[in-house]
Amino acid sequence: MGLSVGIIGLPNVGKSTLFNALTASKVEAANYPFATINPNKGTVRVLDPRVTKLAEYYEPEKTIYATIEFNDIAGLVRGANRGEGLGNQFLGHIRECDVILEVVRCFSGEEIIHVEQSVDAKRDIEIINLELILKDLEVLYRRKDKVETKARVNKDKDSVFELEIINKLIPALENEVPARLVTTLTQAETDYVKLHFGLLTIKPLIYVANISDTEYATYEDNVEYQKVKAIAKREGAELVAISAEIEAEIATLSSADQELYLAELGINESGLNKVINVAYKTLGLSSFFTTGKDEVRAWTFKDGTSAQKCAGIIHSDFERGFIRAEVYSYNDFEKYGSEQKIKEAGRVRSEGKDYVMRDGDIVFFKFNVRKQIKN
Repeated sequence: MGLSVGIIGLPNVGKSTLFNALTASKVEAANYPFATINPNKGTVRVLDPRVTKLAEYYEPEKTIYATIEFNDIAGLVRGANRGEGLGNQFLGHIRECDVILEVVRCFSGEEIIHVEQSVDAKRDIEIINLELILKDLEVLYRRKDKVETKARVNKDKDSVFELEIINKLIPALENEVPARLVTTLTQAETDYVKLHFGLLTIKPLIYVANISDTEYATYEDNVEYQKVKAIAKREGAELVAISAEIEAEIATLSSADQELYLAELGINESGLNKVINVAYKTLGLSSFFTTGKDEVRAWTFKDGTSAQKCAGIIHSDFERGFIRAEVYSYNDFEKYGSEQKIKEAGRVRSEGKDYVMRDGDIVFFKFNVRKQIKN
């Protein structure tokens, strides 16, 4: 399954610089609003060290890492919900993403123009969140007009269910509470909203505090960062502190030089790895691996997925003709050092279709699909 991440924020907060760094691409990072018009897209390999280690052992013909698509979306301004700036284009592109990275400027500097003329992380977050909420309210008002008569007059079951959801969401959003934080929704209602409503504020959101390179080592002392931290804590959202400037430097270096550079700065993990790990955590995603001389590959799955459904991620025939899964853990691979020793230790398990896959499982799926013969 592919993972799509949308990078949003006010103009000139470091979105495009961060996108360049994360994807090692070169898009315009200009000092004026709307330098980014159409969303720039970049696919990044998830350089999982477990895949690297497995590839060193199996020496396969191909090594395939999981991937994430990053989308650098045009900067948002006040009135975007009414089409101000590039609002309608911007808001439409967000709907295509699985998770939103909201980049918040936490660095000063008169040389970088701020669209609001000053740096204030709390205000900037409020502007963006309000624009998303107003756009969602527009959607909900239209849906309510469409289903209300069917629900009240015709007693249509689906319309009644949808109207109940809408009547929970509208008052919350009118009080500036995003849909993902509406606690009165049941799980079934939340799932329905995600599938059918196309709301922007139902999407999981990760705050990214962009710190200057000179303050990054001590970012906890940054006043603007603390504002973002307080908001993230209140919302139960994830927060990543990065320096887009440092990430841009890292992106130009070789892998070996990147490690040295990070060590010199006292940083143990790149911003890219931070963002990927938090995105996986936020969406409840994990990885299983298939191995062999032909290919070592990482596959992304939703936590709680059965072995049979995970087999279907590889190919529909694997799911349809599923027999069983031969499974051992990556931790056992590290402990015993070889597939043969893992077998000798009795650590390979034979699991059925209802087995719930775990992060780090190394799997060989057994299946049988008989060809259908037409009479």
